[in-house]
Amino acid sequence: MEFLMASGLGFVTACGIYLLLRGRTFPVVLGLSLIGYAVNVFIFLVGRLWTDALPILVGEGPVADPLPQALVLTAIVIGFATTGFVIELALRSRHESGSDHVDGHEPGHAPGCMPPAPPPEGGQGGRA
Repeated sequence: MEFLMASGLGFVTACGIYLLLRGRTFPVVLGLSLIGYAVNVFIFLVGRLWTDALPILVGEGPVADPLPQALVLTAIVIGFATTGFVIELALRSRHESGSDHVDGHEPGHAPGCMPPAPPPEGGQGGRA
């Protein structure tokens, strides 16, 4: 069972790293999410899953460790907020540069060359 879990974590982490190395912003966000999921599962595995263990110390017997669950719950909340923030940054970067490429320019274009700006809305040439 340990080999299966370690292999699954390794595969999810490898997929996350592959997506992080892509040139577009959406795969980078997905890669960050996958790595976050892999870390959460790793924390659960390190904390061990207990069966027939009490969650609170009452008398004798094995007691489940609540720390991994608390850490993972906190990581899920922070990861959700961070993902929302990164998506907003990616959308803003797309709006400002006209490209969703991570470094801000499309492959095949010169680094200083910006793509043409879209025409202004309303047909007034930018006048309000």
